[in-house]
Amino acid sequence: MSTDDATPQGTDTTREPADKAELMRRVEEKTEEVREASATDDAPAPAKKATRKAAAKKAPAKKAAADAPAKKTTARKAPATTAVAAEAPAGDQTSITDDGAQTAPAARTTAKRAAKKAAPAEAGEAPAKRAPRKATKKVTAAPVIAPAPIAEPGDPSGPSAPQPEPPSPDPAEPSTPQAPEGGEQGGTGGSSPAQTASEPGEAATTTADLATSEVADLPPAPDEAPEPAAAGLVEALPQGEVPVSTSVPAEATPPAREVSQEELAAVVDGWSFDPHGVLGAHRLPEGWAVRTLRPDAEAVAVIDQDGNRHEARQVFRGGVYEARLPQQPGDYRIEVVYPDGQGGTDTFTVDDPYRWLPTLGQLDQHLIREGRHEKLWTVLGAHVIGYDTPGGRVDGVSFAVWAPNARGVKVTGDFDYWQARAYPMRSLGSSGVWEIFVPGAQVGTRYRFHVLGADGQWQVKSDPMAFATEVPPANASVVTTSTHEWNDAEWLAQRAEAKWHEQPMSVYEVHAASWRQGLSYREMADELVAYVKDAGFTHLEFMPLAEHPFGGSWGYQVTSYYAPTSRFGSPDDLRYLIDAAHQAGIGVIVDWVPAHFPKDEWALARFDGTPLYEHADPKRGEQPDWGTYVFDFGRPEVRNFLVANALFWAQEFHIDGIRVDAVASMLYLDYSRNDGEWTPNQYGGRENLDAVAFLQEMNATLYREVPGIISIAEESTAWPGVTRPTYLGGLGFGFKWNMGWMHDSLGYMANEPVYRSYHHGQLTFSMVYAYSENYVLPISHDEVVYGKGSMLGKMPGDRWQQLANLRAYLGYMWAHPGKQLLFMGSEFGQLSEWAESRSLDWWHLDDPAHRGVLELVTDLNTVYRDSEALWSQDVDPAGFQWIDANDAGGNTLTFLRVGKGGQLLACVANFSGQPHAQYRIGLPRGGRWREVINTDFEGYGGSGVGNLGGIDAVAQSWHGQPWSATLTAPPLGTVWFVHEGPEPERPDEGTPADQAEIAAAEASGAAEGPGSGLEPIER
Repeated sequence: MSTDDATPQGTDTTREPADKAELMRRVEEKTEEVREASATDDAPAPAKKATRKAAAKKAPAKKAAADAPAKKTTARKAPATTAVAAEAPAGDQTSITDDGAQTAPAARTTAKRAAKKAAPAEAGEAPAKRAPRKATKKVTAAPVIAPAPIAEPGDPSGPSAPQPEPPSPDPAEPSTPQAPEGGEQGGTGGSSPAQTASEPGEAATTTADLATSEVADLPPAPDEAPEPAAAGLVEALPQGEVPVSTSVPAEATPPAREVSQEELAAVVDGWSFDPHGVLGAHRLPEGWAVRTLRPDAEAVAVIDQDGNRHEARQVFRGGVYEARLPQQPGDYRIEVVYPDGQGGTDTFTVDDPYRWLPTLGQLDQHLIREGRHEKLWTVLGAHVIGYDTPGGRVDGVSFAVWAPNARGVKVTGDFDYWQARAYPMRSLGSSGVWEIFVPGAQVGTRYRFHVLGADGQWQVKSDPMAFATEVPPANASVVTTSTHEWNDAEWLAQRAEAKWHEQPMSVYEVHAASWRQGLSYREMADELVAYVKDAGFTHLEFMPLAEHPFGGSWGYQVTSYYAPTSRFGSPDDLRYLIDAAHQAGIGVIVDWVPAHFPKDEWALARFDGTPLYEHADPKRGEQPDWGTYVFDFGRPEVRNFLVANALFWAQEFHIDGIRVDAVASMLYLDYSRNDGEWTPNQYGGRENLDAVAFLQEMNATLYREVPGIISIAEESTAWPGVTRPTYLGGLGFGFKWNMGWMHDSLGYMANEPVYRSYHHGQLTFSMVYAYSENYVLPISHDEVVYGKGSMLGKMPGDRWQQLANLRAYLGYMWAHPGKQLLFMGSEFGQLSEWAESRSLDWWHLDDPAHRGVLELVTDLNTVYRDSEALWSQDVDPAGFQWIDANDAGGNTLTFLRVGKGGQLLACVANFSGQPHAQYRIGLPRGGRWREVINTDFEGYGGSGVGNLGGIDAVAQSWHGQPWSATLTAPPLGTVWFVHEGPEPERPDEGTPADQAEIAAAEASGAAEGPGSGLEPIER
């Protein structure tokens, strides 16, 4: 329902700006109405146990602001009593000005000193004035904020200031505070637990009584936080746009009241659901009050919009100050005096974070609750925003975090010297989001959240939606914003039109930290991109780039899903790298890990004191193989977190594809579990139906929102329909790793040639299922670690034979149906096994034999891109035809690849240790077949056995084909032939003379002797 629909009949709906006089008139009228109503009320009934339903009632209201068009909104209704009614949060007050950009220097003080300043000796008496310091400095250039004063910035990796005791979890205490005798709990429902009167019938303690009051902590708030008034007051405003006034007009303001000491205690101790309902500017029965939280301040004053100065007095421990004003303060500021640690003081004019509307609108909150906010990163996390106000520009950072079961959340960081005392956040109710806007916080600011969990324990947590982090092992989140200007529009336009199933894809897999150690993202943009381009690969695939604490995990245990690892530079540096790759014509794929996450206590694990991101059942929520937690894929908000993350990488970093890690572990409830260690699904099966639904949603969303994107599944089982569209019941991936082909073919190659004839089926079996999915042929990092040896080390024989085997295998792989993926180092035959702690063995390239392997891979990629027969029908059975799959004795495979345009390519792979001379193969066309690849070419380090540049097919049936040709298959070599034609007219095969002529012609050709005749390919 729109706000227009919510406006009751008779309400003024004009959008003309209201001047100050008009606003004051409305305030006075409303105040008088409340007084008259209070005067005629009967004596209140005895107190009853308060409920949150009373606080959640809503009444239509209209929002108006001085010097700004009036806007219609919905505000919550509050009773006319002043005993415990919660005020509208400071979010109801809407504008501030920019007071500078420097953090206030401060002097370190103790909590003991702050406590002594909390209460004057007598009730209603202002705090005693301190003796003047030696010197007082007036800071005219206002700082970004007014932090808790200490002598020097704190260490975010060290302990924070002592945490207040959480509310008592004693179940014997009431979970909801009792309303005092003679009143009822009311208000907007946004404050933390309301006050409790000490005696039945005793009046509530208010700020007017706090000078002599002792504060007692209240029992914990109920599990479900109330919806704060400000969250429902207005929609979040666009960046840079705010109403002019900081005060809510009379129509939208709850009846005037004082606040209780329990509400103040909840704010100071960090377990208030709505600190904005206590702090900021609020109506009183007589005038207005501005309350601010300034720990360790010497003195505080409020400067209203007209420039009038109003002294504030400390009304509660922890630095709660209050100033009484005769009228609405408008666009006010806070003047704060801090000790400078040298016997003097510093004075700062700062903005108040507790007078801003929520930065999340109603639609955002609804979508979060539904788990359908596809751009979740635009509303959660830390965002640099700015507003224009009557007093000037205000810049700062909004912080928002999802912690639905938390009892309280505070944000701390460089802006308060890691004291965690000054910035409690407000709950936005049933969305589970906690939010605050901190004026003056800047790009580069480090921060964390202090979360009072449902278990009553305080935890220090990094932001799950952080967009940047400190360099590990440090783990604070970092405020960042992008200034990168993309120059890849042409690439993105071409990508959107590409059909990758019918395009060449040759992928180079890289571990960024060990390709060449010490390179930054920007250095990789020069060196890595140039290397990949020269080698002819079409795509670059990075092992996970999301932030992870332990480098030895290779990035597969992620703690910050929205932050690229800071080990190699800033997020914009990564954008620069991807942009450079696109401009070089290279796509970028990143590994993505939604299957599990580590148990680090400062990260996602038990984030709000409960299993939040992870499944609560250990049989579903823990992965025994890796000692990690498993996401709760059935929870809408968790699914939203992951789906939005995939979109985040595609839209914010322009990546061209994701390779989803460990899909099998997600799909099966019994993955790596013994009997009794897993629970079946609702139908008694072992399929994880929640994970299936998540993967379908992720793929459908990704392909819908990002034209030309690729999703690839690392799925090692026979799960059906991994690459089938979701509307046909499949998982919706674009491609799947062909793990069966990889294991079988490497198992075959590990045998000595003399034994390979007994394992011939390991090479031919892949074609039985080659078209059941859309496959990528992976020679990945998994095959060159954990004692498996390098690709070269897997090959039998002496060094020459190992290199020849590797070259023959690569030639066979590039000709096999499917896209290619090769892990770094294999392209030049690195001998040692890969280790993430050191660079590749680049010295191998000084050896001509190893450089020859790189030259071969380069030529394979070049011919591959130029030969549509190898990719245009990759996922269509019409693109492949066996010539001879049965020559087990000769350890030889021969087959055809067929392009959509009619191009034909014949592949002959001889995995025996001897050359095959006069080896006849059947061909579908006569004429010239040019030799385009010969892995035994001398330039690659081979023996040079070949076919003098090509073969001629004659009209002799063979292998069921109308034409045939004899050739020489080199030892441990693979040869490619492309038909060039023209196809000669087929002679009559019926006469012996014709057959003799054909035989003579073939003998003449064979007499020319072996020799590759292969010229180096122009690249």
